[in-house]
Amino acid sequence: AALDIGSTKICAIIANIDSENNIQIIGAGIAKAQGLKKGSITNIELASKSIKSALADAKRVAGTDIKKATVSISGAYTKSLVSSGIVNIPNKEITLKEIERVMRTSLYNANIPNEYEVLHTLPFNFKVDDQDYIEDPLGMNASRLEVETHIITTQKSNFHNLRKAVRAAGVEVENVVLSGYASAIAVLNDDEKELGVGVVDMGGSTSNIVIHSGNSIRYNDFLGVGSNHITNDLSMALHTPLNVADSVKMQYGSLHAPNNDLIELPIIGDENSTHEVSLEVVHNVIYARVEETLMIIAQSLEKSGLKEQMGAGIVLTGGFTNMVGLRELASAIFDNLPVRIAKPIEVEGLFDQLRNPAYSGAIGLLRYEANGYSLYEVDVNKKMRHTKNEFDGIDVPPNDEPQEIGIPTIGEPEDSAKSTTVNIGK
Repeated sequence: AALDIGSTKICAIIANIDSENNIQIIGAGIAKAQGLKKGSITNIELASKSIKSALADAKRVAGTDIKKATVSISGAYTKSLVSSGIVNIPNKEITLKEIERVMRTSLYNANIPNEYEVLHTLPFNFKVDDQDYIEDPLGMNASRLEVETHIITTQKSNFHNLRKAVRAAGVEVENVVLSGYASAIAVLNDDEKELGVGVVDMGGSTSNIVIHSGNSIRYNDFLGVGSNHITNDLSMALHTPLNVADSVKMQYGSLHAPNNDLIELPIIGDENSTHEVSLEVVHNVIYARVEETLMIIAQSLEKSGLKEQMGAGIVLTGGFTNMVGLRELASAIFDNLPVRIAKPIEVEGLFDQLRNPAYSGAIGLLRYEANGYSLYEVDVNKKMRHTKNEFDGIDVPPNDEPQEIGIPTIGEPEDSAKSTTVNIGK
């Protein structure tokens, strides 16, 4: 089960994942989020009710019970840091054991504050001896292995409140994944990862940003801006109730130049009377808020210092991206970087409703459980994850057996190599 806990909705998806990591969705449930503000839990009882309701729907459709779930956590109280580790390679060949050792060393070396919990330890640069930017060191010959890791941590209190709310809904938390990371897993293709890309999941009250470069996430940020701000602005500007403002946003929400038609809306506080509002006013309110939101995101991308490494530009996903004309405005605000609006990558059994960008986070959680994460990672359970199922280093003789290597005697032809053998031990 994947449980995407957002600021406006909670989405639960149940899927079968086979031994080859193929995903088949068999049930889904969506509930309105309660007891959450800007992605963080503000009322455990209400939040767990919403989670329970989404899970109950998913279980009913799937016709199965579920006891564990992989859950998303918002970037609201996260802090990231970069750390590094070095290990010697006694047998001169890098196996998964050495990679795990060097990553745990970088985690050990990191200066993590007491009140923070580590969510992800992600390597973005391996160094083999003095060779930099090794894509995958597994199986290489070396005497020293170094790694630089991006470590994402979250406030312990925030983390434990999330666990409590999920437990109260009747399921155990199997894994916790940063929501921006999950969205990136759901929408990115291999070219974008290779070239470097920024992913922005624009939700109801929050936007989560991650920058993927050098095989891993290098930067993540959280912004308390989302499409609910447009609803609030419309409600105030048009003096109309929030639910009416929301349907106006849904029906007329576009960044393209409007016509001058008038629409009739109820007045806030006096539901029986209505007044006429020009669509031009609606457009101006929406445009101003969207422009401001995109400018805040652009500042965060600038602050990352990684703009030069985003060869594939920006990928936007999340419910906010259903706004007509968003891509063109975003491209202009992000200094003409390429901008793509992304739906989740197709998986088997994906219902039509889930093909919407609003469900990228939930689909990303499933893909994370099906080996969709970066090459190596130490997850929230302190467990080393890797995408190497069957390949555990190159097949070599056991380390303690001396290997026989034929060396030709000086002056002899090459094929007399058999005549002189030298034992090379450890």
